[in-house]
Amino acid sequence: MSVQYYEGIGRRKTSTARVRISAGSGNFIVNGKTLTEYYTRRGDTDIILEPLRIAGFEGKLDVSVLVNGGGVTGQTGAVRHGLARALLIMDPELRPSMRSAGFLTRDSRMKERKKPGLKRARKAPTYTKR
Repeated sequence: MSVQYYEGIGRRKTSTARVRISAGSGNFIVNGKTLTEYYTRRGDTDIILEPLRIAGFEGKLDVSVLVNGGGVTGQTGAVRHGLARALLIMDPELRPSMRSAGFLTRDSRMKERKKPGLKRARKAPTYTKR
């Protein structure tokens, strides 16, 4: 007997999150820790749980997340994106509400790469006449 689960991959900046949801009692595990242990900043947990609130599944699904890369904000956005995608696979009728809330749009803004001859992506060395 196999457990029925749905998987979604979320990305933001350089972060990637593999989110797996299944029927359960509302457990939320991120990289082996509980949600509040992994995300200690106020507001991060609210951002992550928004797709579950909109779908009406808060406290009804077990969520397991493997997230890596980037920083805290990027990982938070990646988990939310992956969770929304997993919910969409589970129930395709959630697409309009997820789309209008902006959870299905991948935030692709990344740090621009450093160019040769410059100090940063666009910062040129100080000009000296002599």
